[in-house]
Amino acid sequence: MKKLVFKIASAILIVASSTVESSAQTRKTEIITDKNKLLKLRTDVERNPDSLSYHQKYIEAMGLENPKVTQQYAVWMSKFPKNANIPYAIAEAYLGEEDPKAKSYLLKAVEINPSFSDAWAGLWIDGERWGDFKLANSYLKKATETDPSNPSYAFYYANSFYNNDKETYEKLSLDVVSRFPSSERGAQALYWLATRSNDPLTKRKYYEMLKKKYSPQDFNWSASGMPQYFELLLSHDPASALSLAKEMESKESGEDRQWQAHVDLADRIVKAKNLLKEGKVTDASEVLDNIKLSRRSRFGNDLILLKAQAAHVGGNTLAAYESIIKAFVTAPTVRLMDAIKMYGKMIGKDDADNEANIFSKIDAQSELATPFIGLKRYLNEGTASLSDFKGKVLLLTYWFPGCGPCRGEFPHFENVIRKFTGKDVDYVGINIVSRQNDYVVPFMKSTRYSFTPLEDVEGRNKGNLDNGGAAPVNFLIDKNGYLTFSDFRTDGDNEEDLELMINLLLRKKS
Repeated sequence: MKKLVFKIASAILIVASSTVESSAQTRKTEIITDKNKLLKLRTDVERNPDSLSYHQKYIEAMGLENPKVTQQYAVWMSKFPKNANIPYAIAEAYLGEEDPKAKSYLLKAVEINPSFSDAWAGLWIDGERWGDFKLANSYLKKATETDPSNPSYAFYYANSFYNNDKETYEKLSLDVVSRFPSSERGAQALYWLATRSNDPLTKRKYYEMLKKKYSPQDFNWSASGMPQYFELLLSHDPASALSLAKEMESKESGEDRQWQAHVDLADRIVKAKNLLKEGKVTDASEVLDNIKLSRRSRFGNDLILLKAQAAHVGGNTLAAYESIIKAFVTAPTVRLMDAIKMYGKMIGKDDADNEANIFSKIDAQSELATPFIGLKRYLNEGTASLSDFKGKVLLLTYWFPGCGPCRGEFPHFENVIRKFTGKDVDYVGINIVSRQNDYVVPFMKSTRYSFTPLEDVEGRNKGNLDNGGAAPVNFLIDKNGYLTFSDFRTDGDNEEDLELMINLLLRKKS
């Protein structure tokens, strides 16, 4: 029996990405009502039951929500009882729509054909949405065993150990690199090994391995990793960052040339640091003041601290102190707080003084959060409104079960939130995709995550709590209902920053 080719790439990316914002969109298709055309499409499927393209054309013509589709597939499964491609075809359609109805058809497909690797992979993707990660991982293992030559399955199986078994995760990821030296998945494995490491030397080792084994000119994941490698070097070894930027710039071609800007940035940082060493503070400050970072740059804190250092060396420690506080209240980090304490001590300010200065600026920029009212609760009867959480610091996230980046962020939120058990902190997740409601309660029961899940209402006024239709999007609201921090993400590198923000708001006086 021929096996269908599973269009798995986009679905897999949704499951695994921790940096991309995702939103569920219903596939727009043109419904066909002409009986003769529908008869032909139905006949095409019956003559070619192993052809995914014929199945797709039929389902799209009928409309996946049309009850006649499931009725027809019940007929076909009865007519072709040993053909696993029949249940798989409709399962694939539901899977693409992140629809819970995919599960039963996928299970039927592997019951008929236990070697159906694509169906096992589909069960893995669907299992992640139900929140049963252990079961989902067992499905993914089946996919790797039934198709050991598939680099995608090997990569994601390795990736599945990241949260629970770092040693196995690293070992299996390096095995992907060894087994698939010409695949993007090998490059992707090194990219994530480097990105997820908390140790600068380990990060550097893996980024350098990525560059050598997978040419950035030939592999997209390597090309994506080089700007991050550049910023790592820029923070710890600017001269090497400059060398990397020049090397990458020399190999660029076409109109979309980006590395010259990196060359200019590294050159300015090297010059500024050398000028500071030479005591030429005015010249160093001028160089630093003329640096404009891109919105996505991770060098922001480094630049803030360099400018503060220049002000301090120039004899204006108060300006250094105030500049860091200004940056901190917009995007708090432990690193910036440490600098506030350091410069504060130099000018005679203690922790109480520092927090008073921070809170005065937070109060100046905070505004009442736009209330959500009467959103349905999933785990018990009734509704919830923002006012129900007054008196608590509230972590609010927008999510949906099919959102891979949301699922990637939840364990890090959980690590932080559990430190505040018994304190005035609440955690709410608003599901923005109601058609995935069937996933929500099983997801919560399987994961035992501590957030309160609520269902969003389409078209409501979200005001300053607007997620723009995307997820994950996160907000921190203080005990009096004021929106204080937003536009932040939490991962393995910065859990302590979220903990810092919550502690600040707990100490904040009414």
